[in-house]
Amino acid sequence: MENKGMNGGIVIKDDWPGYSLDLFTYPEHYHEDIESVYIPHGVIMDRIERLARHIMDDIGDHDLVVLCVLKGGYKFCSDLVEFIKVLSRNSSKYLETRVEFIRLKSYLNDQSTEDLHIIGSQDLSFLRGKVGIVKHAIVDTGKTMKALLKHVETFQPKMVKVAGLLVKRIPNMVGSLTDYVGFEIPNRFVVGYALDYNEYFRDLNHICVISEIGKMKYKV
Repeated sequence: MENKGMNGGIVIKDDWPGYSLDLFTYPEHYHEDIESVYIPHGVIMDRIERLARHIMDDIGDHDLVVLCVLKGGYKFCSDLVEFIKVLSRNSSKYLETRVEFIRLKSYLNDQSTEDLHIIGSQDLSFLRGKVGIVKHAIVDTGKTMKALLKHVETFQPKMVKVAGLLVKRIPNMVGSLTDYVGFEIPNRFVVGYALDYNEYFRDLNHICVISEIGKMKYKV
């Protein structure tokens, strides 16, 4: 790993293989299904705490509406909001934070599709005149995020920022849409820390590289 890449994210190089599974604990039933631990849970948490500090510095005295993108973003959102609350309680600047949820689906197996599907209510009127942070666990081509931001803007928020735990380096990415980047990673399919492969692997604490065996076992 090295610092830093797009918008200050920690860069994970293309040839980084990850850590041996023998160094960490994980659900034993995934033994053949993952190749390596790509980003350990402790590193994830330390990085998220730092992102919380950046957000507090940038937002100032504005109240904050957090739009959590489900399902993969729920752990990232939960931990980031908790860090913001702790930092806020221990400073002279209290940041009132409201959390709302939106569910998107744009993957089939390990491939990102062109279509954006908003599942459930599409009414985001609670963002009108507010400062919003859209929290997404992973940004790859940027097409899903671009479509979501276009939808968000129709509700006239005062300001919108995007926080992404993982941003992939890929040739056809749609510009730099992410204001707060946790890690900049190669174009590899990773799971864990609520990121899934067809609803499996969300229970992994670490971010891991899925194996070919895992892809075949859980393919739909």
